[in-house]
Amino acid sequence: MLYLHNKNYMHSTKYIIDFDSTFTNVEALDELAEIALQGKPNRQVIVQQIIDITNAGMSGAMPFTEALEKRVALLQTNKADIEKLVAVLKTKVSNSFLRNANFLTQNAHDIYIISGGFKEFIIPVVTTLGIKAEHVFANEFLYDDAGNVIGYNKENVLAQTKGKVKQLAQLNLQGDIKIIGDGYTDYELKAAGVNNSFYLFTENVERENLIDKADGVVSDLDSFLYMHSLTRSQSYPKKWIKVLLLENVHANAKEIFAEEEFDIETIKGALDEDELIQKIKDVHILCIRSKTQITETVLQHANKLMSIGAFCIGTNQIHLEACSKKGITVFNAPYSNTRSVVELAIGEMIILMRNVVSKSNLLHQGIWDKTAKNSFEIRGKKLGIVGYGNIGSQLSVIAEALGMKVYFYDVADKLALGNARKCKTLQELLQKVDVVTMHVDGRESNANLIGANEFALMQNNVIFMNLSRGHIVDLEALKKAMDSGKVWGASVDVYAYEPKTNDEEFTCVLRNTANTILTPHIGGSTEEAQANIGEFVSHKIINYINKGDTYGSVNFPEVQLPTFTDSHRLLHIHHNVPGILAKLNAIFAKYNVNIQAQFLKTHSNIGYVITDVAIDYNTDIIAEIKNIEHTIKFRMLY
Repeated sequence: MLYLHNKNYMHSTKYIIDFDSTFTNVEALDELAEIALQGKPNRQVIVQQIIDITNAGMSGAMPFTEALEKRVALLQTNKADIEKLVAVLKTKVSNSFLRNANFLTQNAHDIYIISGGFKEFIIPVVTTLGIKAEHVFANEFLYDDAGNVIGYNKENVLAQTKGKVKQLAQLNLQGDIKIIGDGYTDYELKAAGVNNSFYLFTENVERENLIDKADGVVSDLDSFLYMHSLTRSQSYPKKWIKVLLLENVHANAKEIFAEEEFDIETIKGALDEDELIQKIKDVHILCIRSKTQITETVLQHANKLMSIGAFCIGTNQIHLEACSKKGITVFNAPYSNTRSVVELAIGEMIILMRNVVSKSNLLHQGIWDKTAKNSFEIRGKKLGIVGYGNIGSQLSVIAEALGMKVYFYDVADKLALGNARKCKTLQELLQKVDVVTMHVDGRESNANLIGANEFALMQNNVIFMNLSRGHIVDLEALKKAMDSGKVWGASVDVYAYEPKTNDEEFTCVLRNTANTILTPHIGGSTEEAQANIGEFVSHKIINYINKGDTYGSVNFPEVQLPTFTDSHRLLHIHHNVPGILAKLNAIFAKYNVNIQAQFLKTHSNIGYVITDVAIDYNTDIIAEIKNIEHTIKFRMLY
């Protein structure tokens, strides 16, 4: 008998939750079959029969009464097996229910379990998360004196057709009734009352035939709680966070995002502007490499975008200013593939100096050209590095260790490593060295940095290498310099236009040019580098999504934040103008909000305030904070 103690309790919202494949991520009778039939003949055949019957019953293809009777008849189980099942089910509670144990405990007086399963294994599991035993309505086994299951109580309404509907009617609950379940029998509860609504739970299993019958589809308990503004463990359901991975970003990035339970879509190639405009709607996290161009126009259509990951060194393909204006963080991997590019540069330099390309081509034609002519060691040669950043400086150290004399030029004042010599001008470097290697960034001012005039300044029979950005070298001018003999050998890894996918034909003026190594932008494409990049950038993005950490961002104030507990974290992104912090704190003071920690940092045109507050605050502050003048974006985390 259910007693209602007060008026508010009578008319509060009630939550009816299914057990199998909802509260737990398995069907209990299927699990019991695995345990009970252990070591018995035809075990797998019988287990599969039970699974098939379960699915038929849950989808509505078989009457529930028939499905229940057939499964129990096949089980051949006892009390000892059921005890083992309880131990298993306690490890199979759905993740979102474990995360939201506080909601279950705090609202236990309004939560009911109505299941076609059995009390013997349901009650010991749900009560560990605060559900009341007297709020569990389910079937009951019948036993013989030895503890063997010989059937079940068929007088129980839950053993009958539309048993859940009959049980709910008997309870006569008042107020709104919200049903959370994954099966057809849960849907049937919707018709049992005027105020009943059915939410199809898809965290563990998806039954497409029920989607159009549901009042809502919830990917987990977090989603349901968010939809109804109820107490929850996540400020925003992680399964609603959409990630778009382009350009063959390493698989471990997808794995890392999957561990967070994000919604992930993967596309192998790059997308052009029109294609990206179509795909980027509702995307929260965009992951690219070097080909996809993130233009201002694309960003105008990015209605939910929070962060962009450039799984490469450079970010010139991204309109950083437009990202900042929209409060979108950008992360890259400035160091993760440095070694890979350096090793390729060293290897190609040796191959070109030794004239390996020409000799290899001749040998493929059956021509044996064993001679030392035009074959040289790199030891003692002068290497000229244009761009002395992470790659250029590491290349400098390794080249010097191999016996080369290193010269470098950089527009910024850089400290020379080892015995490297800094040149005052690019022209000075070009005139001195035997090998020129390019390692500058892709800024617009570097377009055609090396053209006909620069090749004319170089020594005769120079080796020229570009492993940085395609648009910095005039390839027509390089072709002429090679045809004239000014440039003896060349290696090019990057191009002003590169195919979007491996299926597109590569065209270049240097194709079929003697003593030329052409590689398809693979400087950083080693398994080690791509794995490092995939891990590094993914974790940077996740740290931002989960706790607001911007350390390593190329366009935001860099803040490395501590983990927060027993508080809510408020993130306020704004234009960098005076007085924002004062306005924020005035709102906190107005509502008597207890501030536990606060951080402010600015960068260029962006200001970023992070405030950790005690959780007992008036939520009206959120609207006021969003309405502060010069606010770009506001987020709440918990």
